[in-house]
Amino acid sequence: MTSVWIERRFQGPARSGNGGYVAGLVGTALAGVLADGLVPQVTLRVPPPMEVDLELVVSSAGAQLLAGEQLVAGAVPVSAESLTDAVVEPVSFEEARKAEAAYRGLGKHPFPGCFVCGPENATGLQLKPGPLGDGRTACTWTPAADLVDDVFLWSALDCPSGWSIDLEGRPSVLGQITACIDAQPRAGEDCVVLGQLLEMDGRKTLTASTLYDSDGRVLARARATWILVDPALFN
Repeated sequence: MTSVWIERRFQGPARSGNGGYVAGLVGTALAGVLADGLVPQVTLRVPPPMEVDLELVVSSAGAQLLAGEQLVAGAVPVSAESLTDAVVEPVSFEEARKAEAAYRGLGKHPFPGCFVCGPENATGLQLKPGPLGDGRTACTWTPAADLVDDVFLWSALDCPSGWSIDLEGRPSVLGQITACIDAQPRAGEDCVVLGQLLEMDGRKTLTASTLYDSDGRVLARARATWILVDPALFN
């Protein structure tokens, strides 16, 4: 059992932790005890509370993030084969940079303080996933030395796929994410993150995301399920 404290820096909506970051805390802890061929699948059960004492319980059978008796997020091991279609076709760093100019979150962002992609979070990753016009988004990321840990790679895989959704017309939050971290980037390395819309099903949207290093090598990949919400309930 490990104590967890989510700082306000790591918010998604104004009143809860960023889904990718919180999933990264739980998923990274579970990944550390899994056998080869298995990866963590994290489901967020409630908006993750910030600046309160949480407990993370981990075994090879799964992991739970708890606020008292309330289950905040749970993770279970699944086959790595579930991520077979999670590799999004890459673009160059220059193409990703051009796509950022059309990032819709710069104008009207449902959660402007988001740790990953919020324009108002000066201490966040500051990702700007812009549309490529074919269901994909792309952005650049040059991580600082304190942001190359696996939990931040989970974070970076979060919002680029979320912005493959029309978040203005269909505001959504992360409900579930399955991720595999193959390698960490070097500090200061020019990386590219891509997201892709896979399917819409009622209030759910399925997406994929991939993080590439400067040589075009896959560093990490994920599949996610997003849930349509009323932003007023979160901000």
